[in-house]
Amino acid sequence: MASAKAIKVLVGSQNPVKINAAKSVFERYYPDHQVDCQGLRAPSGVPDQPLGEDETRFGAQNRVAYLQAHHQADFYCAMEGGAYQFSYGPATFAYVVIANNQHTSVNRSSNLPLPQPIYDALVAGEELGPVMDKVFNTDNIKQKGGAIGLLTNHVATRESTYTQALTLAMAPFLHPHLYSN
Repeated sequence: MASAKAIKVLVGSQNPVKINAAKSVFERYYPDHQVDCQGLRAPSGVPDQPLGEDETRFGAQNRVAYLQAHHQADFYCAMEGGAYQFSYGPATFAYVVIANNQHTSVNRSSNLPLPQPIYDALVAGEELGPVMDKVFNTDNIKQKGGAIGLLTNHVATRESTYTQALTLAMAPFLHPHLYSN
């Protein structure tokens, strides 16, 4: 029996939540392949707590660009969580980027409404994970269910949000003829 073909996926983070989200997405899309998914340190080039959609997107794009410049893989991906004060209230969200040698796909997750005092702490220079740890008396929630898990009573999690955004970002790789310029 022939061994499964391998796909190497590099994730621009060592956070197990992000690595697990990427691995689960690639395993679903490539069930006949052995998915080798590794998380590596990749600088975002943005603050630890990005504020605004552009800063958050740049963080994910910078991580993927770093991986592409320094490593060889079939796919490169990154997830960057950010927050913003929208006209309807503050929210947190993530940008995801997936790239290979032919295409790059950028996608954004849904918003999670944030309580105003939590967003104000982010504007004051704090990072969402530690703020949530203080409010909910948890430890290192950003490598677990995240603010999403805490604020949805664990019906949704940080990983489930990344998984959905990455799943949708795969469309250009599945149908490249529809996305070519």
